[in-house]
Amino acid sequence: MEVLPTTDERPIGMFDSGFGGLTVARAVIDLLPDERLVYVGDTGRYPYGPRPLEEVRHFAHQITDHLVADHDVKLVVVACNTASAAALEDLQAATPVPVVGVIEPGARSLVAATRSGRVGVIGTVGTMSSGAYQRAVEALEVPVELTCAACPGFVEFVEKGELASDQVHVLAERLLAPLQEAKVDTLLLGCTHYPFLARTIGDVMGRDVVLVSSADETAFEVRRLLDSEVVGAAAGGDRPPRHRWLSSGDVDWFDELGRRLLGPELAQAEPVPWA
Repeated sequence: MEVLPTTDERPIGMFDSGFGGLTVARAVIDLLPDERLVYVGDTGRYPYGPRPLEEVRHFAHQITDHLVADHDVKLVVVACNTASAAALEDLQAATPVPVVGVIEPGARSLVAATRSGRVGVIGTVGTMSSGAYQRAVEALEVPVELTCAACPGFVEFVEKGELASDQVHVLAERLLAPLQEAKVDTLLLGCTHYPFLARTIGDVMGRDVVLVSSADETAFEVRRLLDSEVVGAAAGGDRPPRHRWLSSGDVDWFDELGRRLLGPELAQAEPVPWA
C-alpha cells in the first residue's frame, strides 16, 4: 500500500522586529504558495539592533509563545537576524515545534557565491557584536576571509519607508567603506531589512560585488523541513491561502508600508495582544 505524505494545515509562524522579515515572507510565499503564514512585526519595539541581547531574547520568547499558543503554528521562522543571534538556540530547545533562523542559511549562501574568497557581512550592532555570523561561517569550514560591519541607521530608514534618499546613500558610503577596502566580492545582507536597500547598497559597492540575501535560503530550509516530513506540508486547494499580519505598533502604517514592500498578500494587519 502506498503511504501518502502527511499533511498539516496549520500555519507557519514568522516574526521580525518590523518590516524586514517581509523579505523572508515573500520568499516563503513564492516558494510554498499553499502554506499559510502568521507574521508578527514587532514595530512597537523596533529596532532590535541597539537593544541588549537579553532583552531581544525576551521579546523572541514572548512572540514565539504567542505564535504557538494562540495561532497553533507548525513551525516558527525567526525572520530577524538580531533575534536569531540572541535567541535561536534557546527557542529551539524550549519550543515544541521546529524553529528556523536566518543566520546559518545566509552564511551558506555567502560562501557558495564567492569567487575570490573575500566575503563580507553587514548587520545591526546587536547581530555583529554577537559573533553569530563569524561562528556560522567558521562552522562551514570553507577558506574565506570574512569582513563584518555594523550598519546602524539602515533599519530606521526602512521602517520609515525611506529607501533611496540622498541621506541613505551618504550613510551607506560611510558604513560600507570597510567592505570596499577589504575588496569583498560577495556581501551578505545580514539583516532582513537590508534587501529593501539593495539598490543603494549595490550602487555604493559596485556592480562586481554580489549581494546575497538570506531570505531565499531560509525559504529553502523551510521547504526541506516540509519535504522531510519533520512537519507536514499543506495540502493546497483552489483558493490561495489567507495569511495573517500582526503588528505591535501603528497598524495602519503596517498596512500601508507593508503592502508596498510585500505586495497584495498583505491585505489587512491586526494588533497583537501586547500592543
